[in-house]
Amino acid sequence: MKNRLNSPKSKKTGNPSAVGWVKVLLLILLAILIVSIIILAGVPPVSRDALVHHLAIPKLYLKHGGIYEIPSLVFSYYPMNLDLLYLVPLYFGNDVIPKLIHFCFALLTAWLIFNFLKPRSNTVYALLGGIFFLSVPIIVKLSITVYVDLGLIFFSTASVLLILRWIEEGFRLRFLLLSALFCGLAAGTKYNGLIVLFLLTLFVPFLYSRYVPNSKPGFFKAAGYGLLFLSVALLVLSPWMIRNYLWTNNPLYPLYDHLFNPQDGLIQQTVGLLTYRKTIYGETWWQMALLPVRVFFQGQDGNPQYFDGKLNPFLLLFPLLAFYRMKDDPRALRSERKMLLAYAILFFATAFFSSGMRIRYISPIIPPLVILSIFGVRKMVDLVSALKARYSRNLGFAVVFLIVSFSLWLNAHYIFTQYRYVDPITYLSGTVSRDQYIERYRREYPVLRYINKNLHPNAKILFIHMGKRGYYCDREYVFDMNFNRSMLHQLVIGLNKPEDIMQGITSQGITHLLIRYDIFDRWVKRSFAKEEQELLKAFFNQHVKLLYFKSGYGVSLLE
Repeated sequence: MKNRLNSPKSKKTGNPSAVGWVKVLLLILLAILIVSIIILAGVPPVSRDALVHHLAIPKLYLKHGGIYEIPSLVFSYYPMNLDLLYLVPLYFGNDVIPKLIHFCFALLTAWLIFNFLKPRSNTVYALLGGIFFLSVPIIVKLSITVYVDLGLIFFSTASVLLILRWIEEGFRLRFLLLSALFCGLAAGTKYNGLIVLFLLTLFVPFLYSRYVPNSKPGFFKAAGYGLLFLSVALLVLSPWMIRNYLWTNNPLYPLYDHLFNPQDGLIQQTVGLLTYRKTIYGETWWQMALLPVRVFFQGQDGNPQYFDGKLNPFLLLFPLLAFYRMKDDPRALRSERKMLLAYAILFFATAFFSSGMRIRYISPIIPPLVILSIFGVRKMVDLVSALKARYSRNLGFAVVFLIVSFSLWLNAHYIFTQYRYVDPITYLSGTVSRDQYIERYRREYPVLRYINKNLHPNAKILFIHMGKRGYYCDREYVFDMNFNRSMLHQLVIGLNKPEDIMQGITSQGITHLLIRYDIFDRWVKRSFAKEEQELLKAFFNQHVKLLYFKSGYGVSLLE
């Protein structure tokens, strides 16, 4: 059974000297790519989720002296495998190293791709796969930010490839257990990893039944393997589940809270993806029908309508070529390609219909698509190599070279645009200070500096329309808006006097307000009745004293 799914060794084609130079060129490109990303990552963190969650929560844990429940910050209940790693550099006062930690998981994933492709093709294709993956725009963007998605990508990719290794090695239990271990780590990194857990738990018995050497595999043995995989993965995830259960009676809080706490559980109001896009963006039925294709062509950073991220269109085009004349390929490669494609499609479909569409949410499909893309490139090369006429072969190789070069140029162009946007050189050269750099991207930063320097250490601040970015605030803070419900709005519509609103806020220990006023003013006009607006105005006139205002943000004292 061993090596039954391995493809035969690739035939050596072309001039060995030329192949050697190609390897050297690819290694140089890889080195340039890695150095370029490290430079981009060398600036202070300004990305939203880093300041809201992935740095903010570890900072609060360090300040408190350990992990503790923070009911006002719902994302503190999320699994935090990678966030705990960020605690170490934060303890030493460094918030740039967490970016490099995150980037390391991209490098590890590139190594997985290289290690998978090399025995199935050769070193050139394997290097190309690693370079293609690391330079995909969304991977570059994640590599220079303090998120956790690259950890999810690495753990999920390792789990999928270990399933293939499990089959290849004759269903040796060691590889199944390792796959389950990595799957549990994926789920413990981000809740999107639960999709990986769900899919692979179904894949395990199916693949065992399909590839077991016995003509009639036992149902119970196949189901047992699936149950074993699920049990080990859940065991790895269990520390976070136990924590949440002890705190909220829901191991997956805040997910499905109304099921675990039917009396008073959270019911998250969600709108279907298609309904949302029709209402908010005015998209037609055919635009929504093309969403699975559009994500590869229309991605834009920071624009939710265009998936808040960017892919490479060749991630869709190259994999199609991998299945051209597939019957001519070894059975082993056909089986692996089918599984990788099935995993990518099923993960995409599940994530697509279960949440708002962001490219980050479907990022675990990128490594399988990169692998399939390299198989597609090799398919083009093999087809050209089979041409009899020398002129046709040379022309074909030139076309293939141009196509692959163009696909990589799209990624390189994105990196150039990141250098213009991130502008790391002015910071790393000392032309601008850390405070100046952060203020360039986070307009609220001067107000937060004022808070840190002037407010009493026991101050507690209510953030109103601040985007929940609290990492740079050294005082205790809570958010006005949680689960689309505003504390301030509830007080205004439920009370009749400014004094009662004041009492309702200060009863929770809040001493100050931090408000983004342009959004706040529009929200008040849209969400409050006229008499409620008058009541809110009276409250501000009588009990709110503005202390500092800059760039549309103001901090006020409650008195």
